[in-house]
Amino acid sequence: MITTEPTLEYIYNLISEIPDPEIPVITIKDLGILRDVKFVDNKYVVTITPTYTACPAMGMIEDQIKEILFSNGITNVKVELTYSPTWTTDWLSQEAKLKLKKYGIAPPNHSSCTKLFSTIDVVVCPRCNSKHTELISRFGSTACKALYKCDDCKETFDLFKCH
Repeated sequence: MITTEPTLEYIYNLISEIPDPEIPVITIKDLGILRDVKFVDNKYVVTITPTYTACPAMGMIEDQIKEILFSNGITNVKVELTYSPTWTTDWLSQEAKLKLKKYGIAPPNHSSCTKLFSTIDVVVCPRCNSKHTELISRFGSTACKALYKCDDCKETFDLFKCH
């Protein structure tokens, strides 16, 4: 009986569609936190990068990676967190930005930022596309989002902060 080890591409594809626990409409691949899959010392090493150093979702994502791989018979798995390079909203795919908007979260305005709380001239409401919005709180439902209110449709919404 000949058994073949799964390819790195197969492993990557198995786990790439894991949804982000805090924003379930985007995947860990869309978010850009799924960094690499390697085979080292007879183990599949999956490398992920948190969006924030203390991101509470990382434990759940690690568990989901292991669960999917274990359920597919792949038990020689190690998940590593890497903090370098630091995650940035530049790693968000265009598809992720569209999914965020459709879900009611304003995507980051710029492809990159120079600081965490950069001043943003205009935040467009993801619900009605109005530019008449105002910051309510620099912290929204999670640390990576800020809370805004639309002056036209009167709805509140999160902005995925540029990071």
